[in-house]
Amino acid sequence: MGWIVVFTGKSRKQKEKLPHRVRELLFQLVREIEAGGPVRGDWPNYSKLSADLHHCHLKKGKPTYVAVWREERNEIKLVEVIYAGTHEKAPY
Repeated sequence: MGWIVVFTGKSRKQKEKLPHRVRELLFQLVREIEAGGPVRGDWPNYSKLSADLHHCHLKKGKPTYVAVWREERNEIKLVEVIYAGTHEKAPY
């Protein structure tokens, strides 16, 4: 069984405001998380921020776009994307 990825209400609105190319990268990241889990060491500037919080860069440069996600390990393997936007406003 793979992982289930959901977006919070806030991150759902944020992803709609992303440039097209960055949104495509976000969806590629989501597909990789669904298939391989939340640890994505093969993505640029990936880091585990805490025991269940992760982030990586979607696009470098100015502005830099990042994604932040939280893993839940109850009965269902769930990853919740909590932020998708510029690095300056990231919640970490």
